Amino acid sequence: MNSLLIPRVRRGAIAVTAVAVLPLSAAAWSGGAQAAVPAAGMVEEPFGPGCAGVPEEGPGSFDAMAEQPVATAASENPALSTLATAVKRAGLVDTLNNAKDITVFAPTNDAFAKIPKADLDKVLADKAKLTEILTYHVVGQKLTPEQMENGTFETLQKSTLTTKGSGEEFTVNDSSKVVCGDVKTANATVHVVDTVLMPE
Repeated sequence: MNSLLIPRVRRGAIAVTAVAVLPLSAAAWSGGAQAAVPAAGMVEEPFGPGCAGVPEEGPGSFDAMAEQPVATAASENPALSTLATAVKRAGLVDTLNNAKDITVFAPTNDAFAKIPKADLDKVLADKAKLTEILTYHVVGQKLTPEQMENGTFETLQKSTLTTKGSGEEFTVNDSSKVVCGDVKTANATVHVVDTVLMPE
């Protein structure tokens, strides 16, 4: 993947420390320019091709979403609408919003679209199975890019997932690519991924 640096408008000392889930169109997650990796010692900002289309201010911007808990932030994100629907059907909104210092690997709508519709509809109608899949996307600690270079982490579903990569390119379970990583919400770090993760 080629990395293209894009100009970024600095939003002040407070705003630089507060970033959140990205309310983008599905297309914005899958392509576009990449943000620069922060230098050592600097506050890390989201990275990856899916981060390019985020509004710099107002509704949907990193600043506007910074104080929202993760499930609420996802529910206002058009590119994560399938995930938000699944979280609601599984009854996990309060669980995710009230959790502290978690990491969520958030599949885009396009990730869910890779699953045959009949199979997806069946999963969405099965609360137990849906809960199992969704909690597999959540790790009970905030993960940094450094930790994800070659990591194995227990999920809330109680099995493990693996992460590999460096710089701005990471994969989860050797198959799901992070398209916008290290996004902060009020209570979580979010790594937006292009493929739904399935527990073994």
